[in-house]
Amino acid sequence: MNIDLTGTTTRKIQDALTQSRHLMGGPAVGMVLTLIIVTDESAQYDAVRAATEAAREHPCRVLTVISRDPRGNSSRLDAEIRMGETGPGETVLLRMYGPLAEHADSVVVPLLMPDTPVVIWWPGGKVPKSPSKSGLGKLATRRITDAYAARDRLGTLAQLAGNYSPGDTDFTWTRLTSWRSLLAASLDQDHDEIVSGEVMAEPDSPSAELLAAWLSIRLGVAVERTVSEGPGITGVRLTTTGGDIVIDRPDGRVATLCRPGQPDRQVALMRRPMSELLAEELRRLDPDEVYREAAARFAKDLAGGASDEGVASEPLSGTQEAAATKKAEKEAAKEGLPEAPASSAAKSSGGKRSSRGKSSGDA
Repeated sequence: MNIDLTGTTTRKIQDALTQSRHLMGGPAVGMVLTLIIVTDESAQYDAVRAATEAAREHPCRVLTVISRDPRGNSSRLDAEIRMGETGPGETVLLRMYGPLAEHADSVVVPLLMPDTPVVIWWPGGKVPKSPSKSGLGKLATRRITDAYAARDRLGTLAQLAGNYSPGDTDFTWTRLTSWRSLLAASLDQDHDEIVSGEVMAEPDSPSAELLAAWLSIRLGVAVERTVSEGPGITGVRLTTTGGDIVIDRPDGRVATLCRPGQPDRQVALMRRPMSELLAEELRRLDPDEVYREAAARFAKDLAGGASDEGVASEPLSGTQEAAATKKAEKEAAKEGLPEAPASSAAKSSGGKRSSRGKSSGDA
């Protein structure tokens, strides 16, 4: 059922939703959350389709906020209501014209599901500098962004990390779930001491930077970021005293897991569609502290790399290496992270290296 309302109000939208539920024989509201999508006209189709597919697992009311001609003099609200077509939830497209587009939160509030969590998603590259402080962001307990869609991917991710609030997350982190699970399973088995790591991915991949930061935190070693042709992340190498643990995924579909003294294994490691990423994020509404730690480490490393550009690195003397090791141990203790070995502390300033360029894929 589709209902088009032109020049409408939130009261009329709410009445239309109630009436359509009764007409379809479903007077009870069985939705578990409200999902707000902030997008533009060009991207709304893909975003709404992904939300509709995710709603099969998480029945919800989807409110899609589309700003149209915010510089106009007169305010107008058009609504398109979709119910019962492809999922159990409700979808409302809200097109706002004129000054009304600057106050989308006042339109959305009356349409929120009562006594249910609110999740907001910015599928495009235009995200607030501080999502939790934006008008719509204040309404949500969970805020989802996607730095990979931004023009400056790494800069956007660093900005989001600097303005992190509990409840923030980013799809560049969600894309790493399969990689992190495979790496954790590999390291659950007996292995020799890990002395260094390497993440190989296409240029300018925020997911690869987060994966390198996460591994550096958890393993307490220097993790180098190297550039490959892609697509997305193509491999991870963990160097141990007894040989290398390698995950190689050159095609974005199937990975090969290589461990010293064991036969190679083929593992499915597909690049997931947007609907699966969204469904995963809707499964948890608590703060993701692991993402916060990884994003903070990446932002810190990026800032350190920028300040050191053009400065030639020289080998550390014994005294300098000892001082660097002591400083790294203090920082690790302050942040509650595992202490890095002396060999990695001396490399901490150069542990991540990536090319700054554009590409077409992600993790």
